[in-house]
Amino acid sequence: MNDEAMMQHAISLAKQAALLEEVPIGAAVFHEGMVVGEGFNTKETNCNPTAHAEINAIVDASQHLGRWRMHGCTIVVTLEPCPMCAGAIMNARFDRVVFGASDQKAGACRTLYKITDDPRLNHRCEVIGGVLENNCIELLQKFFRLRR
Repeated sequence: MNDEAMMQHAISLAKQAALLEEVPIGAAVFHEGMVVGEGFNTKETNCNPTAHAEINAIVDASQHLGRWRMHGCTIVVTLEPCPMCAGAIMNARFDRVVFGASDQKAGACRTLYKITDDPRLNHRCEVIGGVLENNCIELLQKFFRLRR
């Protein structure tokens, strides 16, 4: 499965978040071309500041695979991970991160920080940004336009 097809799946998850009036960010974990974890923002729904799409997808994948190490896995997310999520991605030992839109306020893979490529850490992962970026940006902009 290519990065664009994986991102389409993450976008579909982001749309589920929007239906719950959550910020539309979706994340999916892929292993050997198959979805093994899914998540979208549920911070408002669960009154939980850590319930980001990536965290929810990582927990789902860990339960599905029966392990905490995500070697051989790619996490795909519609918005560049924040510092908390980038740290979780590193701690889970993902091979790859694929994101859609860059996050100018909290991006921790390329934009503000480069946690996923910090040589001081004991793990690094490949980062691919800008996959279906316009689709991801449009989803977020539409959500916030309706709120203002």
